[in-house]
Amino acid sequence: MATIVQQLERPFRAAIAAALDLDADPQIGVSQHPQFGDYQSNAAMGLAKVVADKTGKKTNPRAIAEQIKAKLDLGSIASEVSIAGPGFINVRLSPGWLGEQLQALRNLTPSPSTLGEGRGEGSSSQLDKRPSPQPSPGVPGEGEEVEDRLGIERVANPQTIVVDYSGPNIAKEMHVGHLRSTIIGDAISRVLEFQGHKIIRQNHIGDWGTQFGMLIEYLIQNFGLKKIWSAQFEIGDFNSFYQQAKAKFDADPDFAEQARKRVVMLQGGDPDTREGWRQLIIKSLGHFDDIYDRLDVKLSDTDLRGESEYNDRLPNTVAELGKMGIAVESEGAIVVHVPGYESPLIINKSDGGFLYGTTDLAAIRFRVRELHANRIIYVHDSRQSQHFAQLFWTAKKAGWADGVELDYAPFGTMLGEDGKPFKTRSGETVKLKDLLDEAEQRALKVVTDKNPELPEEQRKQIAHAVGIGGVKYSDLAKDRVADYVFSFDKMLALDGNTAPYLQYAHARIKSIFRKTSEKPGDTIHLDSPFELALAKHILRLGEILEIVARELKPHHLCTYLYELATRFSGFYENCPVLQSEPAIRASRLALCELTARTMKQGLDLLGIETPEQM
Repeated sequence: MATIVQQLERPFRAAIAAALDLDADPQIGVSQHPQFGDYQSNAAMGLAKVVADKTGKKTNPRAIAEQIKAKLDLGSIASEVSIAGPGFINVRLSPGWLGEQLQALRNLTPSPSTLGEGRGEGSSSQLDKRPSPQPSPGVPGEGEEVEDRLGIERVANPQTIVVDYSGPNIAKEMHVGHLRSTIIGDAISRVLEFQGHKIIRQNHIGDWGTQFGMLIEYLIQNFGLKKIWSAQFEIGDFNSFYQQAKAKFDADPDFAEQARKRVVMLQGGDPDTREGWRQLIIKSLGHFDDIYDRLDVKLSDTDLRGESEYNDRLPNTVAELGKMGIAVESEGAIVVHVPGYESPLIINKSDGGFLYGTTDLAAIRFRVRELHANRIIYVHDSRQSQHFAQLFWTAKKAGWADGVELDYAPFGTMLGEDGKPFKTRSGETVKLKDLLDEAEQRALKVVTDKNPELPEEQRKQIAHAVGIGGVKYSDLAKDRVADYVFSFDKMLALDGNTAPYLQYAHARIKSIFRKTSEKPGDTIHLDSPFELALAKHILRLGEILEIVARELKPHHLCTYLYELATRFSGFYENCPVLQSEPAIRASRLALCELTARTMKQGLDLLGIETPEQM
């Protein structure tokens, strides 16, 4: 089912062709002045210049708008078409047509879910060669997820899109610095996947380099190989061992020399060293998976492709750039001079070592040539802007990304209530596990205070949904490019633009249906302005998802859902549902049902659960 914008574009385009003999974008959007209409066309101003250039006569934009309006046939879509200002063509949607659109959504049969299609294809790591899960065609089988698309059509020309996000480091616990990349990247992936694109998630972990030789040498010297890989060591232990190894590396020249030799052994494939490295990865992945499961983030071992995966491709990457004259020697190193930047992109150090830029260039070649990506999205810290600008320029200059869209989706810093980067009271980096623990504990107190009669297990399930949802939404609701202040109190508030407020709105609708055995009606009547406002907003979901996919900013979806909840609140307070006469009650129950489905779908695209009771 096409969006309202799409359904308006077709007759507007036809009217422009009939009136002006031009094929032009009608520039349809939501009206900025609702008193004039619901949607508007802004094309007349630009078309006036086109017509003037074509005829040699100056033309009034309002006159152009009048000509378009005279040829416009919107059928039952509009109750009114008017012209305002210099030539804005405003459309007020017909209540009858809106009701038919909503009922059409209710009549659409949910289809087997294609979420997850293409996950991990071509991206299995050295540690996990399991095949990617594939969607089942046809009718949903037993236990198969059913996808409620709310009438939103899949894109006509799906792309293969690689999304690079999360990127934690091996042998280190995930901390709050990994949170934004992980949940923003997940939300972007979910929206693009829902649109019908083939999404290949890539978790580009830090699993290679000098630090691993240093850590492995420290562990072998202090514990021996067998004890290291026993179950007694956890990820937190390795985090501490790394700090101790780094201190010894800086203070003890003999240890530093042994650590460098261990790096050579690692790169050369020494069996004991490689096994030590592999065990570090296995233990780290267990920690990552626990965090991803709690966050309901769609990353698995099949999406893992660490820096080590590109190790054998690095010499050829440098050599190819050198042959093209893009990379040159400078003070013994191999660099790329990117226009507009004083510092070059170093891809091969004077000692022969490679850098992040080299690995990232090799990754682009792999993602384009072997994963056949049409678009690659990097969700990373805004402080990496120069790196990605130089990276993209180099890849394009080399012809490695011809016809491929390279997108950098930067994000700001998570701040504490003191306005400084979020830290513990002692000034240490906050572990992500500790943050999630506290969020769930605080949410459990809120749930218990509100509904002490609920069974403990149910309260814990709700607290998980509310706590984790609150953490994610407080981040996603902000424009990703900005810094934001993290506050547990604001995050868990039951009013305002928060996850608990939206989850509660969904639960409140579900409670309506628990109070009645009646079914929603087959016809939706929209008589009240509150019903109309809610109906028009429900039908905008597809348009909002297009904006998120284009701008890679999930906060647009958050704003939409918050406005959906506030419109439902206005409807619920002013339009009695269960107390209405049968025909009106059936219509309003249908409107409630669609609101709940829309809220659930929207929050799911953000990776947030929707409890049916709170």
